[in-house]
Amino acid sequence: MFPTLKTGAVMQYPAKRTLQFNTDTIRFLDGTEQRFRENPSVLHRWTIQLDLLDESELATLDQFFVSDQGRFGSFSFTDPWDGTVYPNCSLAADTFGFQLKAEMRGKTTLTVCQNRT
Repeated sequence: MFPTLKTGAVMQYPAKRTLQFNTDTIRFLDGTEQRFRENPSVLHRWTIQLDLLDESELATLDQFFVSDQGRFGSFSFTDPWDGTVYPNCSLAADTFGFQLKAEMRGKTTLTVCQNRT
């Protein structure tokens, strides 16, 4: 399960959620096209921008990243917009970067992607 902040929130505003369909197009010699979906369901993607984190919140996110092994791992993620739990999600990157400018001034951005089941 994706970690929450001390407030119980998963993300802060501004928040971003993207919906994606995978559509392929075949172009024929006469110029016409045929389109089809690779998968009938939509995939979700959340960009989680976090500011004003303290050291323990950054450490929790760092530990989650390490234990999940970046993009390799899989976890469940609860969509903050509607409360739906997506059981097969992963991180979009194999690197975890953060800034710690001062006490309780940590900052990071993570992207969570829903995987096909």
